[in-house]
Amino acid sequence: MIGKAAMKFAVSGRRTFLKRASLLAAGAQASAILPVTSDRANAATLQQAKVSAGAAVVVETSAGKVRGSTVDGIKVFKGIPYGASTAGKNRFLPPMKPTAWTGVRDATTWGPIAPQAAQSGKVDYIRMIDWWNQPGGQGEDCLMLNVWTPAVSDGGRRPVMVSFHGGGYTSGSGSHAVFDGHPLAKFGDVVVVTMNHRLGCLGYLNLADVGAPSDFANSGVVGMMDCVAALEWVRDNIERFGGAPGNVMIFGQSGGGSKVSHLLAMPSAKGLFHRAAVQSGSALRATTRDAAAKSAERLLAQIGLDKKRVTELVNVPFEMMIAAQAALGAQTPSSGFSPMMDGHVIPRHPFDPDGPAVSADVPVIISSTLDDAGLGRTEFSLDAAGLRAEVQALAGNKADKIIAAYRSAFPTSSDFLLLVKMLTDRGTRRNAYTQADRKAALGKAPVYMYVLVSPSAPYGGKFGSVHLTDVPLTFHNLSQPITGNSAEMQTLADQMAGAWVAFAKTGNPNHAGLPDWQVYSLAKRETMLFDKRSRTENDPWRELRAFWADAAA
Repeated sequence: MIGKAAMKFAVSGRRTFLKRASLLAAGAQASAILPVTSDRANAATLQQAKVSAGAAVVVETSAGKVRGSTVDGIKVFKGIPYGASTAGKNRFLPPMKPTAWTGVRDATTWGPIAPQAAQSGKVDYIRMIDWWNQPGGQGEDCLMLNVWTPAVSDGGRRPVMVSFHGGGYTSGSGSHAVFDGHPLAKFGDVVVVTMNHRLGCLGYLNLADVGAPSDFANSGVVGMMDCVAALEWVRDNIERFGGAPGNVMIFGQSGGGSKVSHLLAMPSAKGLFHRAAVQSGSALRATTRDAAAKSAERLLAQIGLDKKRVTELVNVPFEMMIAAQAALGAQTPSSGFSPMMDGHVIPRHPFDPDGPAVSADVPVIISSTLDDAGLGRTEFSLDAAGLRAEVQALAGNKADKIIAAYRSAFPTSSDFLLLVKMLTDRGTRRNAYTQADRKAALGKAPVYMYVLVSPSAPYGGKFGSVHLTDVPLTFHNLSQPITGNSAEMQTLADQMAGAWVAFAKTGNPNHAGLPDWQVYSLAKRETMLFDKRSRTENDPWRELRAFWADAAA
């Protein structure tokens, strides 16, 4: 199939041919995401194999009937289409409704994930989160979602909790084990939904400003339009899965939090959700049209097309698209693909210069982890001299004062973790507090802030409370290596998943197992610290964040 498609793009010149052949080979490697083979996945497969035929459950959706399974009392449906395939003539176009089917469609296996490059297994953090090991294969027929529910067609009208996966805008899937909705559905008597949607250049390629016809006007935002389409599916179908379409919470971490931030500013999403949570993904600004157009131009050049041939992109093998995207990322890290402010689907920046009025009535949770920025760092043996050199590069002659302040606040932290806390304060956490300030300034629905303090379990805690550590906790999913299942983590999971369920039900995260979590205000910046002894503090570590007040995020 790849060979036939490549022949359509044959051009004169040995150099161009060799370049395209190289991209195809790289694409085959980039797309080699195999079915999960981890012990955890094998255990899940064995558990699924034990499900008896009598445990099958059928629900009728707007496109046809689906058959799920029952696992430990929870009804599980995998790979339900919420949109049509995005391949061929549908590539770069807004999501279409799924093609209706007759009979009963099997929904006991994962659907394809969006095309993406595999992640390196050589980095400790990547091994810890097992991010590259995702089930379902990959392809452009990826507009699929998964549902976990305690019961179907019972009039239960349970709160619906819709998760948007992390991985930035270029990787990840709702099928990853960290987003397993089973524990949360069972713990909280709620309906949990995860999904896949278009990523990278297939979801956010701005062809509108590089000479493409009007059919491609939305190509720079179709990935976010997929997210809205999934929420529309929830609105139209979730009641038959035991959920309440009028009580939907959306949440996401990292790239998922950025998606939630964008949805909070999108008119097309208004009314489709009623609570929201942003975990380590506070997006203040969308990509500009100019920046998105430059990224599109670079991708065209990488593939070997000019603006006059832009429409030929619909026939380029997706492996070649992903390989070209990966090659650009290696050459120019700023050449990424993410939602652009197109003036229509995304009419404004999510939270700049202020909070979006369109979602002013939606209660929101906003968060970070204490050591968020440690995910991409490897300098675990950093010493005092190395730390000073790093901080001096960031803050010049203020370096010694900043280091002394952080050492005083965190006397047991390694030099590596002191640096990570600084990078988090000037990046993720700075954005989180800015987003919370702007949400609170709207003066309508409440906002709640938290910081996860307890460290990740693996590698002797060397990562601290790193990026993603809070996700298994809010899913009540302690099968994940990043948290482990110690008594401390079990308590945190009860507290955090309990807060998620309470928030989904009422818009207030407080519950009997949690100390009082106060509403965030501009005057006090009340923040819940999830730790061995969870508590609310006013504006914690304010003086440290102040060092970076004028620094770039």
